[in-house]
Amino acid sequence: MATSNPVLRYLASWKNLAGCAGGLLGLVLHFAGLAGSYWVLVVAGLYGVGALAAPPEKVVLVTDPEEEAGQLRSELDALVLRVHGFGGRVPAEVAPKLGEIAEVLRGMLDRPRELRGDPDALHAVTRLIGTDLPLSVQSYLNLPWWYAAARGSGTELVRQLELLQTDAVRVAERFHAADAQRQADHGRYLEDRGE
Repeated sequence: MATSNPVLRYLASWKNLAGCAGGLLGLVLHFAGLAGSYWVLVVAGLYGVGALAAPPEKVVLVTDPEEEAGQLRSELDALVLRVHGFGGRVPAEVAPKLGEIAEVLRGMLDRPRELRGDPDALHAVTRLIGTDLPLSVQSYLNLPWWYAAARGSGTELVRQLELLQTDAVRVAERFHAADAQRQADHGRYLEDRGE
């Protein structure tokens, strides 16, 4: 059961189930007349023994690639939507530039299993979506509009987005290099076969 509530997680755990089985055994002993007047302690003790004897829950540190890519895509889409919502507050070049970056990143997110298999690309995509893009946009939006206009901060935001786009394209080129190589190999194969 995947829940963040620790009580619900324990109630559905093997430890609780084994403890309940021990507690039921204690009740059977009570109704059979073998537990005596301390039957409550026997039931509680057998519950504790069962709970302690049960194996611990499995620890899952690795998330499902589709789930992870879906979360990253949701964060990216939310950021793009928020920037579009600010309309005239951000320079006109920002929304298209952010859209181009998002398109490059979505190309990798559309292949979650391959992305999981490339830890460097996964780290770069996670960093771009989770830190770099939001930080650039948020830093600009935190400035009062008059200050941003007087200091040319919009130009700085566009420059940062261009740098992030270069980074995203570099990561995507490395990520898709194997596909490009396969295509070139297949083209050579077809040429050789035709001779």
